[in-house]
Amino acid sequence: MNETLLTKLLAEVKTPSYIFDADEFEKRAELVKKHFGEKTNVCFSIKANPFLLSDLPKIFDKIEVCSPGELTICEKTGADASKIIFSGVNKTEADVERAMDDGVGTFTAESYLHVDLINNAAVKRNITVSVLVRVTGGSQFGMDEKDVIDLLNRRSEYKGIEFVGLHYFTGTQKRKPAKIEKELDYITDFADKLKNETGFVVHRLEYGTGLAVDYFNEKAEELETERLEAVSAKVREVAENFELTIEMGRFFAAPCGYYLTKVMDVKTNCDINYAILDGGLNQLKYDGQIQGMQIPKIIHLKNKKSSETKTEKWTLCGSLCTTADILARDAEFDSLEIGDVLVFCRTGAYSAMEGMAVFLSRELPTVSLYSENGGLRIVRSLLNTDIFNTP
Repeated sequence: MNETLLTKLLAEVKTPSYIFDADEFEKRAELVKKHFGEKTNVCFSIKANPFLLSDLPKIFDKIEVCSPGELTICEKTGADASKIIFSGVNKTEADVERAMDDGVGTFTAESYLHVDLINNAAVKRNITVSVLVRVTGGSQFGMDEKDVIDLLNRRSEYKGIEFVGLHYFTGTQKRKPAKIEKELDYITDFADKLKNETGFVVHRLEYGTGLAVDYFNEKAEELETERLEAVSAKVREVAENFELTIEMGRFFAAPCGYYLTKVMDVKTNCDINYAILDGGLNQLKYDGQIQGMQIPKIIHLKNKKSSETKTEKWTLCGSLCTTADILARDAEFDSLEIGDVLVFCRTGAYSAMEGMAVFLSRELPTVSLYSENGGLRIVRSLLNTDIFNTP
């Protein structure tokens, strides 16, 4: 989005506010598909930004859902349940049964408990469901190799489950293509090991690349495209031998987000210029940002024309009662004034979901979706954070 369009949209929303550009989101998905090839399925992990689900491009083959709340969002937006991969480390009996009744296409199993819950629910319904077994990357997620081997040696005991493959994800913000290539080699080698030791043939692989997003680099899009290109050959190679699904959230969503926040006050303390904004770190999240030391791309929308031109450095602070609420230090602006709006770019992933949303009982921002054909659509109005559940 450019300054002209943002100024036009600002007239329709209050600050603080998120605007997510559905067209940019779709272009990003198409870029990934182009590099990874038609044989590679693409899956959007909606924890990065569930608001995008209502405008999910058709290019996505799968949707990763990790909680009952995310399942509710899928229900409310009419998402195709057959595309859902119901994941998550904490699944209850109620969660599994609800997902099954929704017609979820695939379940992941992160433990023996998950396998039992899924199997029991399926047997009760006299159906068979598809399950991916998650292999641990050395954390609390997934199952150890020896347990996966033991489970698949006993796969005939589970009458309600068709084990179809493996799920593997170790973390996000991977900048070195060699790391991703090594992980793909590992999980495909383990698939061969399973065939040799258990006779189980892995048909499907769901793999989260964790491709890095650059928040503070002017050449972000160029760098991210280079990473795609660097891993594409390995991804295409694996897709020739397995039904491969690449699962990502941040990489798909980050570039399409804009966070709008208004300058409420300006002052100079100890020779430092401070701008107080109506947003804050409870609503703005950049991975790798610490105390505002790095400056993301920020678009300055002026409230009124100024007769003077004065470029100064500013420390941008939010509305919270903590010295940690600093969004950027030494950010340069031309004649920054009360009433101006600052637009923080690349906030399409996690910003709306990871912040300390209810700290100081501040309102949750307005959330809007924009597309060239559909215009601006508010999907959540400004929301008060009343923590008391009283009549």
